[in-house]
Amino acid sequence: MIYFSAFGMINALGRSNAEIAANLTRGVAPGMKRREGWLQQVPDAMLGGVDGELPAIPDDFSAHRSRNNQLLLAALAQIQPAVDDAIARFGRDRVAVVLGTSTSGLDEGDKHVDLTLNGQASPHWQYAQQELGDPSRFLSRWLQLEGPAFTLSTACSSSARAIISGRRLIDAGLADVAIVGGADTLSRMPVNGFHSLESLSASLCQPFARDRCGITIGEGAALMLLTREPQPLAVLGIGESSDAYHISAPHPQGVGATRAIEQALAEAGMTPADVGYINLHGTATPLNDQIESRVVNALFGEQTPCSSTKHLTGHTLGAAGITEAALSALILQENLPLPPQDFSRSPWDPALPPCGILTTAQPLTRPVILSNSFAFGGNNASILLGRTA
Repeated sequence: MIYFSAFGMINALGRSNAEIAANLTRGVAPGMKRREGWLQQVPDAMLGGVDGELPAIPDDFSAHRSRNNQLLLAALAQIQPAVDDAIARFGRDRVAVVLGTSTSGLDEGDKHVDLTLNGQASPHWQYAQQELGDPSRFLSRWLQLEGPAFTLSTACSSSARAIISGRRLIDAGLADVAIVGGADTLSRMPVNGFHSLESLSASLCQPFARDRCGITIGEGAALMLLTREPQPLAVLGIGESSDAYHISAPHPQGVGATRAIEQALAEAGMTPADVGYINLHGTATPLNDQIESRVVNALFGEQTPCSSTKHLTGHTLGAAGITEAALSALILQENLPLPPQDFSRSPWDPALPPCGILTTAQPLTRPVILSNSFAFGGNNASILLGRTA
């Protein structure tokens, strides 16, 4: 079994595990608000952001100077003692870095293009800033590591697959510990891209609500330290699949999503009745919520408590999988009440197959949480996390 000894995150809920736990319990996300300058020909957009200063990237690392990497440093600071201990004990060549992203330094590239098209200098731009591999390359170099380091980009499942890949590196004997996670930053290209697909909600997203009409994009980062050494929390099972059905729409019967969940349960030696809570992918698009509720209904019925937390973090794209796994870990570690779905602006959609969507907070009665990540192209990942004692 693979355990995780530390985790840290930063997103619209807060800048530390303690702040995020308090706001998650209250159902309040300070970073979810209307922001100007992101949409073309539209004055503002509802987005989830991280406000305030982030760690600076010094000149020696100027090729890696991006907001994405600043978010990673903010998450790293929260687990730095555990990372330093792992490096000292196992050696720099035995620590892996596996991250997920979909934007990397895309926002810096966008600003560079805007400056040059308007005849202005862009002295700080370096192409490597926007390469998809840069987050893991940066973090590995920052920590002076010599182990495997790579980045995955499978849209919204990217950082969930980073957890899976990090676990496999340890299982294969290629590393003793793995720093896994991801980061994504607000950027005009994905914000306008989802808007052009008519998938961006004009107001705060409403997962599983009757009047849901699209996602709210957010930014954030999270990191976990995976290890073989027994810890209070563990990755109990993993599942992954690919629909290969449509470039953006999920399979209409949710075949791949079902397969990923069933794999995770089988690997953990568990049944649906063992799961105490499901952190749903729950993007608030009409199709995603319809298919996911159908899958959950078929596998779990109406009894297993579940909800989406994307109205509190925004959809952090490539960072969504690790963000929601870290929120699940926080619930397990701190014994937090399960977060209810917000139906204050629109009621539950009665056309959806019924499942255990929470309308009020309640305690976790079984210490096992399933976290789902379902991406464009039908790229599915499900991770079971739980207490070991």
